[in-house]
Amino acid sequence: MTFTFGLAIYFVIWWITLFAVLPFGLRTQDEEKEIVPGTPESAPHKPRLLRTFLLNSLVAGVVFAVLWAAYEAKLLDFSHQPIPGIE
Repeated sequence: MTFTFGLAIYFVIWWITLFAVLPFGLRTQDEEKEIVPGTPESAPHKPRLLRTFLLNSLVAGVVFAVLWAAYEAKLLDFSHQPIPGIE
């Protein structure tokens, strides 16, 4: 696996896991009883995006490490994937 391919795979994994990690520990304005006028009650009270991004990077790193280990153990093979439109 080349560095560029690994980086691309990590980016895709990071983006997908972001949607799983976003609701971790989230408290809505309705739950905190502090609704800002002009916003929905379901809006986050304190989004804590830095914490979320760091946690997501950790989760994505673990998922990537598992996939990389499977690739190195020859359980996954990316070299024979067909490219659409090329015969």
